[in-house]
Formats: sequence, C-alpha cells, structure tokens
Amino acid sequence: MQLHSLFAETALLPEGWAEDVLFEVDGAGYLSAVVPNARADGVERAAGPVVPGMPNLHSHAFQRALAGLAERARDPEDSFWTWRALMYRFVAHLTPEQIEAVATLLYVELVKAGYTAVGEFHYLHHAPDGRPYDVRAETGLRILAAARSAGIGVTLLPVLYGYGGFGGQPAGEGQKRFLNDPDGLLRIVAALREAAGADPQVRVGLAPHSLRAVTPETLQATLAGLAALDPEAPIHIHVAEQTKEVEDCLAWCGQRPVAWLLEHAGVDARWCLVHATHMEPAETAGLARSGAVAGLCPTTEANLGDGLFDGPRYWTAGGLWGIGSDSHVSHSPIEELRLLEYGQRLHARRRNVLRGAGPAIGAALYGGALAGGARALGRPVGRLAPGCRADLLVLDPQTPALVGLSGDTLLDALVFAGNRNPVRDVAVGGRWVVREGHHRAEAAALRGFAAARRALLA
Repeated sequence: MQLHSLFAETALLPEGWAEDVLFEVDGAGYLSAVVPNARADGVERAAGPVVPGMPNLHSHAFQRALAGLAERARDPEDSFWTWRALMYRFVAHLTPEQIEAVATLLYVELVKAGYTAVGEFHYLHHAPDGRPYDVRAETGLRILAAARSAGIGVTLLPVLYGYGGFGGQPAGEGQKRFLNDPDGLLRIVAALREAAGADPQVRVGLAPHSLRAVTPETLQATLAGLAALDPEAPIHIHVAEQTKEVEDCLAWCGQRPVAWLLEHAGVDARWCLVHATHMEPAETAGLARSGAVAGLCPTTEANLGDGLFDGPRYWTAGGLWGIGSDSHVSHSPIEELRLLEYGQRLHARRRNVLRGAGPAIGAALYGGALAGGARALGRPVGRLAPGCRADLLVLDPQTPALVGLSGDTLLDALVFAGNRNPVRDVAVGGRWVVREGHHRAEAAALRGFAAARRALLA
C-alpha cells in the first residue's frame, strides 16, 4: 500500500528527535517534505516513534540456507577456512530457483527486523560445473526478483573472483561457480544495470571479492570498466578478515592488505572495506581518512572466529562504518549493534566503549550505522529528510524494553534491553511492507524457502 503522508508524535530526524512531524511522500517513494511541529489533520498517524530504516551493507543471501548447519566440531582446529570448505560443498547444488527462494525469505526477515536496504555481495554467477548460464546475469536477476518480492531496496554488487590466492594462484574446484574475468564480470554488471533501469529501489555496483581473488591487473581493468559505466558506483571488497590472509598478503607483496589497497587502488568514498578486522594503527587511520566505509558484521565475525575490529581507534580517527548480516546467522540489526559494543567491552574490560558525539551509546551506534550504511550502498537512505527514500520504521511503544522511554534513551534501550523485535510497521520507498509485525509476502516466502532447503538437504 502506497504511503502519501504520515504524522508521527516523535521521530528521529537528521538534527535529532522532533515532535509532531508530518512526512509527505511523492509518487516515486521519496520524502518530499518533513515538517516538525505540524498538525495531524486528516493524516494517518504512526502507532509509535518513527526512526530511519537501517541499511544492511553486506549480505550473502544464499548463506541463509546454511545458517545453523556448520556448528559441529569436526576438526580440533575449526576455523574460517574449514567453514569455507563446507560452504563450497553446499553451494555446489544451489539452482537459480533456490537462490531466489532463499533470498526472498531472507529479505522478508531483514525487513521485518528493521533493515530497509541491503548490499548483496553476489558471487554465485554460474552453473555448478562453472559454465555461464544462457542468460549470463541469471542469478543476479534472481536476486533482483527476490528484493522486489520482499520490498527491500538493494545495492547489487556482482563479484569479481578470478583466482584462488594472492598473485594469481589457480582457483580450487569449489570456486568454479564464482569465476569471471573482468570482461565477463562487466557484462554481468551492464546486464543488471539494464534490468534495473530507472528503478529507485535498485543500485548496481561491483565487488572485487578480495585481494587474494584478483590480481592488480584484473582489479585495475575492472575498476576502469565500472567507471565507464558509472563513476560513482559503490565498490565493496573483503579485506583483512583473517590473520592468515594478512600473512599471505605480506608474503606476496610485502604489504598488509588494507595498506596495499590504500596505496594502489584509489580507495575513496565509493568504497566499503568489509571486515577490515586486522589492521595496524597506520592502516586504521588511513582508512578513516580515505572516506571509505568499514563494513562490520559482528555476528558473522564472531561465528567464524575472525577477531575484533579496532573500534575505539577508528572511532577516534573519525572513520565511517556500517553493519551487515553477512552469513545471516542473525538477521537483526539490534544484535549486530549490541555485539559490536559488547565485543569492545570484553576486550577493554570496561563499559560504554564506542562513544559517539554524545553520551548515549545506543543512539550513537544506531546513528553511525545509518550514516555509514547509506554511503556504502550509494543510495539516499538512512535519513528522514526531503530527497531521501521514504524508508522508515514505526517502533511498537508497547514493547516492554521501550515502555515509557523517549529520545536517545529509547535508542539505548532499543539496542541493549531485550530480544523482542520492537519493529511494528515498515515502509520502504514509500510503501508499507510490514504492518503490525506481519510482512505481506512472508507466508509464500517461507513455503519457497522450506522447499528449497529440503531439496538441498535431501
């Protein structure tokens, strides 16, 4: 259902909390006016406080079907690398139809939890035997279809994956579905841009998978091709997630991964460096200065045993950051934000570590994730302001953790007080997609997911 206007007794605007706010939405789903201290005459009233929807900057949608299946202790040295081997065996059987079904349910779950935009880091391009589909962008088109079914905004990031290790080492058997050269990947990007057309709910960028999966030459060629298509397009890359990756990069070129990117790749505000877990102080400061976004995925990083991002140093340097649900062991932005702070508390053995512009830690976390996520996705989201997408959440004031609270104290409680989902209603691009906690497509999405997962487990 299209939303034309909405009155909120209290809403979180870019300048802070405001009262009696009237939101006007145009036919394309943008906020045309945001007026505090307004009157509610004849206008739909929000059933609770209104806040911006959260951008999710890093997703591998297909991994939603794998969540929970890799928690058996099979190896005394279980690590990211043993998990990756299991994931490769799993993806060998996924069909395009199953990819769409799994992504559709995931995106429904994300919207219900308060994410209104997602960055899909998509590298399952080809058939299980590695051959391109007749329609080369087949699986990317499936992701677009899933996003439209769920009503979530999407920044689709086709992934360049060419090699199995630093310096152009051959790819392994489990990676053959991912492989493209720059020309092949750019053809997929162009096809997806054509399919998206002028849809304001879709942005197409590109993602070199990691420094171990490209060479300097293929990275440069792909970035040049992307610039010819869209010089402002988002660019995402996995980097410095594991200490082994750092060691291998040093052995290859004598530099750490983030340092190499900052020196050689022209990293700027278009870029999102996903994880960036293992950096030295100079890299942390350099990343903050670059204007790029650090893409943090705390629940996945914890699940895989990656390590802890150096939040205090990066915050002090003024670095931008956002959150993603990555492997989807969780689909809650609240859990990502909470674990981000709690990990720092455990490491520092003190409280309230990730301080923002003020003393309210939950509010600072929520605001920081909005700003960094919006930049990383390259779309006008994360702000309830004229010219931005009408992506908004109505919080349920009867959620026990929120009862009687307002302003930044409400956001602190949102992040740190309880596990009940407080999201009542969700509008994305000016359309209601969740009402009273129910998504319009959840029943059909669950049926499709259930069929896909049963077939994969058979």
